[in-house]
Amino acid sequence: RVLVFLFCSEGLCLSVIVFSLSPPLIMYWVQLFFPPVCDYPITLCVCVCVCVCVCVSIRLAGSGATQCSGRVEIYYNNIWGTVYGNGWDLNEAEVVCRQLNCGTAIQASLSSYYSPEAKQIWLYNVACSGSENSLTQCHYSGWGMRNNYYYYYNYYYYYDAGVICSDLIRLTGSGSTRCSGRVEVYHNNSWGTVCDNGWDLNDAAVVCRQINCGSALEAPQSAHFGEGTGQIWLDDVGCSGNESSLIECNGSGFGTYSCGNHHDADVICSGKKAFKLAGSGSTRCSGRVEIYYNNIWGTVCDDYWDLKDAQVVCRQINCGTALEAPRSALFGAGTGQIWLDNVGCSGNENSLIECKYNQFGTNNCGHQQDAGVICSGEAHFEY
Repeated sequence: RVLVFLFCSEGLCLSVIVFSLSPPLIMYWVQLFFPPVCDYPITLCVCVCVCVCVCVSIRLAGSGATQCSGRVEIYYNNIWGTVYGNGWDLNEAEVVCRQLNCGTAIQASLSSYYSPEAKQIWLYNVACSGSENSLTQCHYSGWGMRNNYYYYYNYYYYYDAGVICSDLIRLTGSGSTRCSGRVEVYHNNSWGTVCDNGWDLNDAAVVCRQINCGSALEAPQSAHFGEGTGQIWLDDVGCSGNESSLIECNGSGFGTYSCGNHHDADVICSGKKAFKLAGSGSTRCSGRVEIYYNNIWGTVCDDYWDLKDAQVVCRQINCGTALEAPRSALFGAGTGQIWLDNVGCSGNENSLIECKYNQFGTNNCGHQQDAGVICSGEAHFEY
């Protein structure tokens, strides 16, 4: 069911707003420029408009799929079909997770195998900003231009788009990002906040791990990302920092609290590509620079490494300013992967991965050239 509003002027249909009255709730605004039906301005003209209303359902399917993880499928024109994975990333996955009420996107997965149960590819080249409420509000290249058989038999493979969502936890609020914001948990069919009584970096570390956002940089209190509304689900949370989920930590129990939303708890995580300082003689603010990427910790080569690069690292881990940019594995040689080489920062970036560098994993050095930093110490911010 849809509700249609037509906007006309002097026989011209200028625009159409279409509201879907059935889930998913979708609004379309179509700009139209049709000529008037009549030829004489003195005649009462009838405005004729044509609009197409699209109402679809979405689900996650495939081997091992859950309510909040799996291959993205769309039900349209009485057929379940997939989403072609070209350009698929966390922005699109974030929209799907939001649409399914499954928290935030942890991974935008792709699969390169044939799906006999979904014979149609419905959407191509999907591009979302990440703020949309439905996948069909994003940009895409039309509906169902080819079916899966075409791609499978002509190209021998295709990439289905998939998602892994955080399920029972999300970050939201004013100024929030995928890895920073007000902590909300899903319980009893509703989202609610967490009170900041006893909230610290151990609790934030669990949240950051749960949503695959690296390590915890800060554990802001007093509704730093704005006050939530409605239910407050958790209070007096006490994590050791090793739990895999916030609900595994000690607390007062769901719905038992002694605070208001002005005490909502927040987190600021390092992001999926997490950073740490390690090595012999390292401290929280000095050591060998290591990056967590693709589930592996790796080092940074010291080619062109200088104070500007070190400054970005110190800022990113909340360790003040850069005092030195040691080279030649001052804190000992790492092992395994070398992730970055030829890093070139201006010094103003918020993360090392915003700087120029070779492609991840492309380098021409050994661990005897591992880069390090020595920072001035922890920086403190007022909220």
